[in-house]
Amino acid sequence: MEKLEKTPSRLEMTNILSKLLKETAVDETEYVVNLSLGQLAPGYKQVVFNIAEKMMLSAIAKGYGVEKILVAKRYKKLGDLGEVAESFSKSKGKSKLDVSEVFGELMKIAEDSGEGSVERKVEGVAKLLSGLDSRSARFLARIPVGKLRLGFSDKTIIDALSWMETGGKGESKRIEEAYNVIPDVGILAKNIKKSGIDKAVENVDPELGVPLLPMLAQRLKSPAEMIEKMGKVHVEPKFDGLRIQIHFKVGKSHPGLVSGSQILKPVQNDKISGGFIKAFTRNLNETSWMFPELSGAGEQIEADEVILDTEAIGVDEERKTLANFQSTMTRRRKHDIESIASKVKIRFYVFDIMYKNGKSLIHLPYTKRREILAETIKGKGVLEVVDYVSTDNPEKINELMRLELKEGMEGIIVKRADSDYIAGRTGWRWVKMKEEEGQKAKLADSVDCVVMGYIKGRGKRTAFGIGGFLAGIVDGEVVKTLTKVGTGLTDEQFRELAARLKRLEVGEKPKEYGEVSKTLIPDVWVTPSLVVELAADEITKSPIHSAGYALRFPRLVKFRDDKGWRDATTLKEVKKLFKLQ
Repeated sequence: MEKLEKTPSRLEMTNILSKLLKETAVDETEYVVNLSLGQLAPGYKQVVFNIAEKMMLSAIAKGYGVEKILVAKRYKKLGDLGEVAESFSKSKGKSKLDVSEVFGELMKIAEDSGEGSVERKVEGVAKLLSGLDSRSARFLARIPVGKLRLGFSDKTIIDALSWMETGGKGESKRIEEAYNVIPDVGILAKNIKKSGIDKAVENVDPELGVPLLPMLAQRLKSPAEMIEKMGKVHVEPKFDGLRIQIHFKVGKSHPGLVSGSQILKPVQNDKISGGFIKAFTRNLNETSWMFPELSGAGEQIEADEVILDTEAIGVDEERKTLANFQSTMTRRRKHDIESIASKVKIRFYVFDIMYKNGKSLIHLPYTKRREILAETIKGKGVLEVVDYVSTDNPEKINELMRLELKEGMEGIIVKRADSDYIAGRTGWRWVKMKEEEGQKAKLADSVDCVVMGYIKGRGKRTAFGIGGFLAGIVDGEVVKTLTKVGTGLTDEQFRELAARLKRLEVGEKPKEYGEVSKTLIPDVWVTPSLVVELAADEITKSPIHSAGYALRFPRLVKFRDDKGWRDATTLKEVKKLFKLQ
C-alpha cells in the first residue's frame, strides 16, 4: 500500500498490484483486493462501517492509551487519520495479525449494530490498531472512514489480473466482460487465481440479487447514419428519470401467509417466504428503501424470478403528466419516505429483461427479449412496459423524434433489433437522440462532470460560501479538467452545492485528478464524488484544460445522485460530441 500511495504512474500501480496478487494465497485474494480498494465488499452488498471521524479518533486514543484531546490536536495538525494513528503507534516490527484476521475483525465491526454498537465498534478498531505495526495502522485507520483512496479502482485490478497471468493487458477485455455481469472484483480475482482466466470468465451469467452493469447509449444526430450502422431498429421514448434495475423473486406459500407479492418487502428479504424485490441504481447502489410501492409489483409479474431494466419516473396524477428528474430524486432522503412517496408517485417504465426463471437472456437479440418482456409483465400499474416502433426508415426516426419532444420527452433511444445486452457504450447497439437532425450546430447532449473543487464566494456570493467550481471528465482512471462554472446557477443551487461540497473537502489535490493548470486551481479541493449534469452552447478546443476541450457558457442542469464519479462522461465521449457539432 505504501508503494501504491507513492506512485502517480498508472502503469506502475498495475505492476505493483499484479505482483501483490501473484504472491497472495488463493483463500486471501478476495480480502486483499477489497482491502486495497478501501472496502470489505462491492457497494451493492451494502457492507457499511458507520464509523465517523470522531469515533476513529476515540479508537486511536483507546488503542494507544493516549488522551483523546491529544489525538484530536494532532489530527488538526496532520489532517490525516492514517498519519495520526502511525504517529502514536510504537510498534515498528511485524504485525501480530494476518490479512484474513484483519478482514474478519473489520467485517465483525461493520456488521455490529443496535444498542451499544458505537462503543463496541470503537473497542474493535482500537484492538485491531494495537495489534498492527505502525505502517499497517496508517492504512487501516483510513479504511473504516472511507479515506484510503490509493488512486485506483476495480478497472486497475482487472488490468493487474491480466498482467499477473500474461504479463500485459491483453486479457483485460475478457475479464472486464465477466465483471460487467457479476461486478465483484474480489471474487473474480479469487476465481482467476484458483482456475485461470479461461475458466473464470467463461459462461458468466447474471445472478438474482447481483446488479449487472447497465447497457448505455451512444450519441448520433443522423437517423440515416443510425440505419447504416444498425440496420433495423426499435425506437423508444427517452425518459428524464432514474435508471433502476429491478430484481424480483416470488415468495413461497406458508401457513397463515399469502404467496406472491403481498409478502414481499422492498428493503430486505422476508425470511419466512424467501421472496424479495430489490432496486439498484446505475452505479449499482441498492435503493429499495426509496420505492415502497415496489412491494406491489409482483401482482404484474408472471414469473418466479426476473431481472428488469427500467426508468423510474415521478407521475403527477392530477395533471396526468410525468415529473422531472429532480422531483423523482426527492426520494433520496431516507427519513419520512412514506410521506414523500405519497406526494410523488413513482411508475417504473420497463424496457428490457435480462433474466427469467433461472435463465440468462442477455445473449438473446433485443427483439426476442422484448417478446419475453411482453409475456412477463401484465397490465399497467407500478410497472408499465415501454412502447416501441420498429423501422429501417430514417425519416420515420425523425418523425418519432418530433412526436416524443412534443410529448415532453427528452428525445428518443434507438436500439438495434438484433443486439444482445452488453454493459457500457460498446458498438452501435443503442443510440440516443435529443434533437432533430438539421438543427443549427450546437452541443447534441449534456455532459456529466465530476466536481473537482470550488472557488470561495466573493461579493454577493460570500453568503453562499461558493462562487464557482472546477469540473472534469473521466479518462481511464483519471479525472481531467473540462470547465469552470461560475454562472448559470440559481441562488438555491449555489447553497445546495456549498452544503454538498463542504462534506467532501480535502487538504490537497486527490490522486485521481490529473494535471491541473495553475490558472484553474480551486481554493478548495474536494474528493471525487459529486456528479453534475452541465449544458453548454458548444465544446471548444482548449490549451488550458487537461482534457484538451472546454465548455462554452456552461450551466448546471441538475445533480446526478444516481451516478458515481466513474460514471461521468468520458474524454472519448466528449471527442464524439465535439465531432457531432
